[in-house]
Amino acid sequence: MPVVETNVSQYQACIDQCNHCMQICEECFQSCLKEPDLNARAKCISMLKECSDICSMASRFMAANSQHSKDICGVCAMICDSCANECAMFQDSHCQQCAAECRKCASMCREMSNK
Repeated sequence: MPVVETNVSQYQACIDQCNHCMQICEECFQSCLKEPDLNARAKCISMLKECSDICSMASRFMAANSQHSKDICGVCAMICDSCANECAMFQDSHCQQCAAECRKCASMCREMSNK
């Protein structure tokens, strides 16, 4: 069987950023569950899971060189922006770090979706 080559190198930096953002969101999710103001974080906790999921999906679509990678990256950018805004409202280090990573991912995904 011939090996099918895919050119995912154009996506590699974005794949790496999406994977990193997914990891940071999962870590922040776990940390938020241990915070005393859990009820105040309900929307943030929900956004962390959505962001983690879309980052993982975007990474997989790009790795597969999908024709829909740009579309998924556009949605990923919107969700990362929303997650960053939610996390930024909390002053603990895990939420602040997550907000920064989500902003980086949103920027990179937005750039990818416009290529």
